[in-house]
Amino acid sequence: MLGSRLRIPALIILLPAGFIAGAISDDVNPNKLLGPAFGPLVSLSVAVILYNAGLGLNLRAALAAKQHVVRRLIVLGVPITWGFAALFAGLLLGLSTGAAVMIGAILVVSGPTVVDPLMRFVQPVDRVRQVLSWEGSLIDPVGGVLGAVVFSAVVTHHAVSGRFLVTIVVGVAGAAIGVAVLWLCLVKLEVGSALSTTSQLACIVGVAAACDIVRDEAGLIAAILMGLAVANMPLFAKRERDTFFDTLVQLLIGLLFVSISATVTPASLRHVVLPTLGLVAILVLVTRPLVAFIATLGSDLDRQQRMFIGWMAPRGIVAAATASTFATALVAAHVAGASKILPVTFLVIVMTVALYGLSAVPVAKKLGVRQVIEPFFLVVGGRPWVIDVARALRQSGVGVMMAAPSVEERDQIKRAGLGLAPRGALAALIVGGAEIPEELGSMIGVLLLTDEDGFNTLASTALAAHPRLPVYRLAPHPGGFGGTWARYDNAATLFPQLTEDSITRRYRGGARVTSQAADGALAEGTDLLFLIDPEGHQRPVTTSGAPTPRAGDTVVVLGRLPGN
Repeated sequence: MLGSRLRIPALIILLPAGFIAGAISDDVNPNKLLGPAFGPLVSLSVAVILYNAGLGLNLRAALAAKQHVVRRLIVLGVPITWGFAALFAGLLLGLSTGAAVMIGAILVVSGPTVVDPLMRFVQPVDRVRQVLSWEGSLIDPVGGVLGAVVFSAVVTHHAVSGRFLVTIVVGVAGAAIGVAVLWLCLVKLEVGSALSTTSQLACIVGVAAACDIVRDEAGLIAAILMGLAVANMPLFAKRERDTFFDTLVQLLIGLLFVSISATVTPASLRHVVLPTLGLVAILVLVTRPLVAFIATLGSDLDRQQRMFIGWMAPRGIVAAATASTFATALVAAHVAGASKILPVTFLVIVMTVALYGLSAVPVAKKLGVRQVIEPFFLVVGGRPWVIDVARALRQSGVGVMMAAPSVEERDQIKRAGLGLAPRGALAALIVGGAEIPEELGSMIGVLLLTDEDGFNTLASTALAAHPRLPVYRLAPHPGGFGGTWARYDNAATLFPQLTEDSITRRYRGGARVTSQAADGALAEGTDLLFLIDPEGHQRPVTTSGAPTPRAGDTVVVLGRLPGN
């Protein structure tokens, strides 16, 4: 809430909050509260986060356009970043070779825990957002596995190149088993929405834990692959998106950032702040621009988009989790400089998140890569007539964005060429109290047009927390439960003579929602739904009455098409 009011990413507040809490009290120190269980809990939480990140990745879209850019960012970016970070960490911080190589491996990651919130905050064009989101989601498991391999090499003093391949094999095998279990629960048994979250969470945690027992960090690979499979395999095409998972992941991110930063003591930062500042400068001003330049060379991204990708590489929770997991063991193994790994990683995360978080919007505006989002009405629903309402409003000059609960309805909205609200945005709006999510910041009203009276009533009641946000709902079914409670919500009732059932029946009979110039009386059997004046302001038909069309206005109506 504070981040939203200050117009800054919440991560900038979470990290210092955890550090301050850990500095002034031992009650929030997870090492003392959880002991040896803290590391495994962090690893499993990261697996859940990566699974959710995989759910949001569209393989078809990535393969169609930016595959080679993302591949270069991983294949070339990881070794380049690793080399620069290790070299300058050793020079600036006086670390031994083992500690420097370890911290270099830790700092190659970025991750969806910081990139995705920043993308929602900045709202760059889709081309840039896809590249950064894919890079962040894929580089986390790569970085986690790399950290485990390097840790083993530093401790045992032996090359372990074969272990990397073994870890990948274990992760892929675990993912295959996990996908089979998820298919059984979500598709074959159709456990329903009540058990969907529990089933997914149990499967992810079980598979990730089993993979990590066999090979450290293999669980991260299994988690991201499971998310990718569920999001992209035809077997899961009819599965409805579980919006509660977004809420769960946001809770986990907040808990992890606060708890891990609470393990960093002020004394451990005393002699590393200035050297770490120099390391961050190398990573931000030299390493990342070089990686972005090489990765985007020859792509169809323009110069401004390439520059913005070069200015976006914050470090996130996987870096903190890896440092927290391995630093203590390296200290116990008497690796020189290992005690600096966790505080340095913490400072790099804080500095990069603060730097990119505070500068990303101005830089995006300066480079012209931010989406220009005009004021819009959020249209909730996905039935064919609802899609036609949104299309007619847009054709009449009214900005619209749609939200629908089911995958099938969302696919129909995409095929209609209409904008979709980011996943989880509607749930965040309804449960967020008086706060409007950043991605809906340009919203000027809500049209609740689903066929679920209970949902329309619940949503309109929750949205009463936004007194300046006009909310309109479809007339409830006569005699239904929703109609009983509709009188208590804050929404205006749309089309009082029409219910969802009556509109659907008329659609089956050939009626359609269209927009037309207000050039006289409406044809018989045609109902006025909305009036749009020449300035683009829309006025719907509600229980308060119907607006009177005038010359120059546009009307959205329900009726038969000419010639039918």
